[in-house]
Amino acid sequence: MPQALVTGANRGIGFELTRQLLETGYTVHATYRSTKGGLADLTHPLLHLHKLDVRHDDAIIAVASTIKGGLDLLINNAGIADGRWSSVEEIDFEIVSQVMEVNAIAPLRVTRGLLPALARAEGAKVVMMTSLMASIADCHSGKSYAYRASKTALNMLTVAMKNELLERNISLILVHPGWVETDMGGPRAPLQPKESVAGILDRIHEQTLEMSGRFVQYDGALLPW
Repeated sequence: MPQALVTGANRGIGFELTRQLLETGYTVHATYRSTKGGLADLTHPLLHLHKLDVRHDDAIIAVASTIKGGLDLLINNAGIADGRWSSVEEIDFEIVSQVMEVNAIAPLRVTRGLLPALARAEGAKVVMMTSLMASIADCHSGKSYAYRASKTALNMLTVAMKNELLERNISLILVHPGWVETDMGGPRAPLQPKESVAGILDRIHEQTLEMSGRFVQYDGALLPW
């Protein structure tokens, strides 16, 4: 029975990923930072809940120690937004640091902490939830300084890891979920979590070692760097 771990699973895309993975037969380790959110009402024999602040190595190691056998799938979904349309003069550098820590550095921390469990699986996959806003080629509207930079940094960190992880038969995929109606995406977003996640899972299932490091949208479209 395959095992997955999803960070930031208490709401939005993370919650829907958890729900659909359970439906497809995964044992799911679902993490949340402070409140369980929708996870509080989700009961399933294959669901394991973990309180986890992805910024802290000791907390990551504690969760990793509970995983028996191999971890087939890691989805680094936890993330935060910024004051998206602030001008240069309005940039809050404390917020910039927080966004970089959670969106770029924490996924690297989590992946490193779970490497032993990932290596125990046969052909494990690591998903980094990124964004089209990470694309330098597509940065036409500008602004959203912290969020854009954090996701671009995440993309580079992921590609930089690719060769090392391939030696352990672990593949990496950078996925843009689309503009989704969540707390972060807002009510104007055209895409529902269910549709986005169905596409994300299709991308995961088709992923091979040869595809490692690709930057792809939920619907399969390759994105410009």
